[in-house]
Amino acid sequence: MLDDLKMIHERDAQDALGIAEKQWQQLTHDYEVKITLPSQAIENIVFGGMGGSALCALIAQSWPGFNIPFEISRNYEIPAYVGSNTVFFASSYSGNTEETLAALEAAEAKGAGIIVITSGGKLADIAKQKNYPLLSLPTGLQPRHAAFYGLKALLTATDALGVTSYAAGELARKSDFLQQAVANWTATVPTAKNQAKQIAQEIIGKSAVIYSGPKLAPAAYKWKISINENAKQIAWYGQYPEFNHNEFMGWTKQPVDKPYAVIDLRGTLEHPRVQKRFGITEQLLSGLRPHPISVDAQGSDLLEQLLWTIALGDFVSIYAALLSGINPTPVELIEKLKDALNN
Repeated sequence: MLDDLKMIHERDAQDALGIAEKQWQQLTHDYEVKITLPSQAIENIVFGGMGGSALCALIAQSWPGFNIPFEISRNYEIPAYVGSNTVFFASSYSGNTEETLAALEAAEAKGAGIIVITSGGKLADIAKQKNYPLLSLPTGLQPRHAAFYGLKALLTATDALGVTSYAAGELARKSDFLQQAVANWTATVPTAKNQAKQIAQEIIGKSAVIYSGPKLAPAAYKWKISINENAKQIAWYGQYPEFNHNEFMGWTKQPVDKPYAVIDLRGTLEHPRVQKRFGITEQLLSGLRPHPISVDAQGSDLLEQLLWTIALGDFVSIYAALLSGINPTPVELIEKLKDALNN
């Protein structure tokens, strides 16, 4: 079915596959914004964002990482320590996310330095009115489809602040790698040679449980939300080594034919003990849970492995949607929730 290009075109009405295929271009996007160092020393960074608008920060915590404390706040409220030595990022693709707007107001009240990442809405208006640095994201996408735009924006700002070093430039340098990777998963590549189509067929109609080590945890989370929002299937994610201290036992006393698809995202750059845990866990849980789908991250460094794994998950989730006869792009229930909250 996934080799039927006519069917794909009809079901993918808003071209989610085309967006996924071209996401390498997001890595090369340039932001025209002047970010000056604050007069006081920067002691910490707090990133306020929800859902897809927080993805860039999760990725950046794994690669390149930061040389000062960096916390993601997915809430209406902000950490108690926020103050004049804090840089607060307000990130909302739409610019109208109520949690982020509330967190921004709280950060302003504490005298934090403010940087805004958005495509428009109320957040852009606030940034312009108050002369905050504004990294304007291209419009017309779902937040989960703009993760690499957000990552490039965040790293452009943190490079300017001096808490990362040439990270935005390194991101752009990986665009060719990502372009070559996604070419293996496009609609014209037949299922027999297309890893994304093959995994989609295995997870359809099941609840997906995605596991990774700490370094690929942002990719595991991206798989979760892409399966949630694109395929409209429930999905969870977990992380080694913590998995072996609790959730591990949860698989042991129920029938093996649980309605789950287990997906292991394995990276060669995880701690050697984490890598060993995957194999031992698979042996010990053999016959107690569905056999895991093992995804070996490709790439010579952590950034490449993150980009590769995240992009593969996007294609898998879109193909899973198409197999179910679903348009992967709309998230109508989320929009209804927002409308209900505003009434």
